[in-house]
Amino acid sequence: MREIRTFELEHGEPAAAWRAAQPLVLKVMAGEVWLTVSGDLTDHWLASGESFELPRGAQAWISAGRTGARVALAVEEGRLGTSRPAAVGLRSPARSWLPRWLLAA
Repeated sequence: MREIRTFELEHGEPAAAWRAAQPLVLKVMAGEVWLTVSGDLTDHWLASGESFELPRGAQAWISAGRTGARVALAVEEGRLGTSRPAAVGLRSPARSWLPRWLLAA
C-alpha cells in the first residue's frame, strides 16, 4: 500500500516551504504550480499531469498559478520499505492546521 496526500493551493497564498523527510514525488493534479528547490539553478512551472521528484532532505518552495492548484505527494517508487512516513516539513501559516505526521521531520 502507498500513502498519497493531496493539497489544494490558492492563487495569492504565500509560497509554502517544504523539506522532504524522504524521497517524494510531487504530482500536479489540477492547475499549475511554481516550484523551486534549494540548490537548483532553475525554477519549475509544472502543469496538470506533470511530476517532480524531490530527493530526501530537499528544501522546496511551492506556490499556485493564477487558477490555484491541487497537488499530490507520495513516497518515491522503490522507497516503500522505509520506516518513516511520507512526510514533509512545512513552514507557512498553514502549519497550525496540518497533521503532526506531516510536520515531523
